[in-house]
Amino acid sequence: MNFLHFLQENWPELLTHLREHVELVLISTGVAVLIGIPTGILLTRKKSLRGPVLGIANVMQTIPSLALFGFLIPLPFIGGIGARTAIVALVLYSLLPIIRNTVTGILGVDANVREAAVAMGMTGRQVLRQVELPLAMSVIVTGVRVALVIAIGVTTIAAAVGAGGLGVFIFRGLRQYDNNLLLAGAVTAALMALTADFGLGLIERHFSVGRRRKASTTSGRKKFAVAVTIAIVIAVITGIFVGSRDSRSYRSQQKGPRVVVGSKDFTESALLGEIVAQLLEARGVAVERNFELGGNLPHDALLAGRIDLYPEYTGTSYTAILKHSPITDPRAVYEQVKKEYAEKFDVVVSEPLGFDNTFAILVRGADARRLQLKTISDAVPYARNWRAGFGQDFMSRADGYAGFSKAYGLKFAEVREMDLSLTYIALSSGQVDLIAGNSTEGRIAALDLVQLEDDRHYFPPYEAVYLVRRESFARVPAISEVLAKLAHAISTEEMRQLNYEVDANKRGQAEVVREWLKRKGFE
Repeated sequence: MNFLHFLQENWPELLTHLREHVELVLISTGVAVLIGIPTGILLTRKKSLRGPVLGIANVMQTIPSLALFGFLIPLPFIGGIGARTAIVALVLYSLLPIIRNTVTGILGVDANVREAAVAMGMTGRQVLRQVELPLAMSVIVTGVRVALVIAIGVTTIAAAVGAGGLGVFIFRGLRQYDNNLLLAGAVTAALMALTADFGLGLIERHFSVGRRRKASTTSGRKKFAVAVTIAIVIAVITGIFVGSRDSRSYRSQQKGPRVVVGSKDFTESALLGEIVAQLLEARGVAVERNFELGGNLPHDALLAGRIDLYPEYTGTSYTAILKHSPITDPRAVYEQVKKEYAEKFDVVVSEPLGFDNTFAILVRGADARRLQLKTISDAVPYARNWRAGFGQDFMSRADGYAGFSKAYGLKFAEVREMDLSLTYIALSSGQVDLIAGNSTEGRIAALDLVQLEDDRHYFPPYEAVYLVRRESFARVPAISEVLAKLAHAISTEEMRQLNYEVDANKRGQAEVVREWLKRKGFE
């Protein structure tokens, strides 16, 4: 599928994410301006505060965006998942250039001009309002311009905390190795940044004291350019909101119970979330999708009441959440997870969906055939010369790299920690020689990768289930009906094929799920 064809098929979703992106940027930059300019003015009057305040603002700029989101998530009132956390983070990132340029602009006003204003009898407020701010406005607008461009870029990371925006396409493109998704997200964000930079650049020059006024035609052209830029921005924003109005009004008109379905940030989890979402919608339930949440965000959001249910794996719950040592009995793991989730979290664990998505130790098909590799133990003699690539999750979990390498006596020439979705690409392209993927990953076949048998039975069972808040389970009876229908209904082969359709054939998740539900007679 070429890029233009992709845009034709996906422009409604692109408009929705663009609207989310614009909302986050405008709100956060607006709040940063309301805080930053008064703070900058205060610092010009209180020299003792200047160093500490600018120092704190500088520190905010040095914190990586994902780390800042992580710090904010557990905080009450300003944390959690979604737009609120993203806006707080974006405001913190935007404050420094606005505060700094406000201070620089006002302090840069010629002292003789300020003294002349005072000699004319102006009060301090009048000097600020009629002399300092007008003369400093060009520098202040430059700070706002920088803050706006920063916000547009950082907002792409907001998708990791469920805030939406163009980052959804970028993360999805990385995970699915889909250049169309990457281009749709990255190019649109870049065009937003260029448009914002150009428009504020014109406004900045408009306020510049040193601009030439000799030629009235030149001045008229500048005013015309500013007016055209403002009109274009207004038209684009209006189009974004109108383009996504139908979907929002449809959701607002839906009556009856409402359920928020979450998912983790990989294809299979989003597909499982889409399956339960479509089945609930078919029963008249209004569904809000909050997919592709990173790390333990779905778990935290479930306990905080921000989502009602999401797909999970028993082994993950058993080891990563409940902190038990891995065991290999699937039924024992399931029963323990079900018992403890009910007692500790007031969460219902559904019946298993029918497949086990365990860690898959993968090598290239060509290497497996050449070296006759069938089990993980077969690979041990070669590992000392290999580079391994593992996702952050595998590196940090109790059932991950530390125990795995010890159980098999594995030693690698190099271990690279990277995003899970990129490990498949790195293995296929020869950048690494062994990875820990997911056994139902669709790209295993597409990239000619081979899964080595876990002959020492190290990995615990990872049966797919849905986790549901008990309050939601009782409030929406349709949830119980849908989960009963999905119990033991998805085989490993079916799940791998669904993943393949999305990751390899680049099809939309909703379309793939719709076809599968029809084939199963679940509509």
